[in-house]
Amino acid sequence: MEISELYEIFKQHPVVTTDSRDCPVGSLFFALKGTSFNGNKFAAAALEKGCAYAVVDEAEYVVEGDARFILVDNCLHTLQQLARYHRRALGTPIIGITGTNGKTTTKELTAAVLLQKYNVLYTEGNFNNDIGVPKTLLRLNSTHDIAVVEMGASHPGDIKTLVEIVEPDYALITNVGRAHLQGFGSFEGVIKTKGELYDFVRAAANGENDAYAIREVKRPRCVFIDNDNQYLNGIADGLNLVRYGLNAADKELYVAASDVKSEPMLSFSWAAEGKAQHHVDSHLIGAYNITNMLAAIAVGTYFGVEADKIDAALTGYAPSNNRSQFEQTACNRLIVDAYNANPTSMAAALNNFEAINADHKMAIIGDMKELGSVSHDEHQRIVDQLSRMKLEEVWLVGSEFEHTATPAAFRKFENVAEVKEAIASEKPRDRYILIKGSNGTRLFELPEML
Repeated sequence: MEISELYEIFKQHPVVTTDSRDCPVGSLFFALKGTSFNGNKFAAAALEKGCAYAVVDEAEYVVEGDARFILVDNCLHTLQQLARYHRRALGTPIIGITGTNGKTTTKELTAAVLLQKYNVLYTEGNFNNDIGVPKTLLRLNSTHDIAVVEMGASHPGDIKTLVEIVEPDYALITNVGRAHLQGFGSFEGVIKTKGELYDFVRAAANGENDAYAIREVKRPRCVFIDNDNQYLNGIADGLNLVRYGLNAADKELYVAASDVKSEPMLSFSWAAEGKAQHHVDSHLIGAYNITNMLAAIAVGTYFGVEADKIDAALTGYAPSNNRSQFEQTACNRLIVDAYNANPTSMAAALNNFEAINADHKMAIIGDMKELGSVSHDEHQRIVDQLSRMKLEEVWLVGSEFEHTATPAAFRKFENVAEVKEAIASEKPRDRYILIKGSNGTRLFELPEML
């Protein structure tokens, strides 16, 4: 079946599912496969539960004579092609966001700002991979004014694959850092892969992408860029740049911040194009979040959102996903940043924690995953940073930290279960505690005990 034919079916049944346990009546089921599952096996069950059609790629699971089965060569590729076809048919302006750190927070902030003026479709949660991105695009409809699509990567070429589905009109790379090095091979590999978003927009601006010829956008295509990031500036040649940064004296900046504080909540002032100053008192922990805030301000200002509405959106945003959250419990004050961790974000979190003026500070730090051959060195570097900080207690969690050289006062735990036992036994009180680690270490289970 041609994608154009499948699209006609999709228009009649515009809800897509890839989970046979979640089959809305009249939806399309795509039988995706992974290392431990084969969706083809559940296609018939999906139809019985209410799906109108099942897209499969193994003929043995097609029931002869049942027109509800649609056989294709590859279900994932078909899902992606359908999403691109739909995206082109609607022509909705799209902002593509990627980066090593802060992309989900920046996406959430950007969407919050744009929602002050527009009907916005944006990526739910962190569904930013080769399945989540096309499913996001297939939620687009004619009522949406603009879309904000987050794209993640852990291997070379991942962003290229995603941008060729999304075909973004605008681009924003939050930063590049030392993450997923096992997949990328090197920091240079991270930069190259993230830069594939810039590459697409650059090619489109040069007329190398035919899709752009059939679309109109409300503002000229551009790249929103952190002007203080040398790596992003190094790969931004030939692009229409909308710059944001911390140097208020820089006349090139579209949006500039000043009076940045984190005590512990981030607060700052900002001005667009040198005009009136505005102030934001946020609910985010960490001065490192200032660039995420500025990115959202730059996007909102570019698309005509009024400054007071931008302030309201940013002031009202409260994280709820274990990212830069502050929690005051009956016993302790917590900074919970336990969704993800890599050397760049870990160092930034520790720098921010060190700058907070508080007594009885404690750090519970979990392993950083997917660092490959440099893992030991990167974990040792974090231990060395912790050693220079004035902390009353340091607890290290995971096998990677187990092999580091640490001061005698540092405690090591094999896993989060051991940490829970220690908390239950010792009941830490009156502490200011940073909880930071990769999601796989499951440190997000600790706040309820502290």
